[in-house]
Amino acid sequence: MSASDLTVTDDAESLRFTLRLNGEIVGHADYSLDDGVVTIPHVETLQPYRGRGFAAVLMNGVIESLRNNGHTIRPTCSYAAEYLRERPDTHDLVAH
Repeated sequence: MSASDLTVTDDAESLRFTLRLNGEIVGHADYSLDDGVVTIPHVETLQPYRGRGFAAVLMNGVIESLRNNGHTIRPTCSYAAEYLRERPDTHDLVAH
């Protein structure tokens, strides 16, 4: 598997980032958007794909989207919060 096999897309209509492996959905991050702040209450990798680091790939895509769109993040999901805590280069995106 290469990085090009994995893609993160923002489905703004359903308020969900999706992670796809060769076109198949393998994970998602639900969100809400209020005044430029993206709240992430839930990040999930589907059961058959857990333990492969896919949630981190998904969060990388979320962070890239936030930077590109000038948004900040409020991680209410424990995984998303831990992901951000462990990466100082994302601390500027955390909404206060």
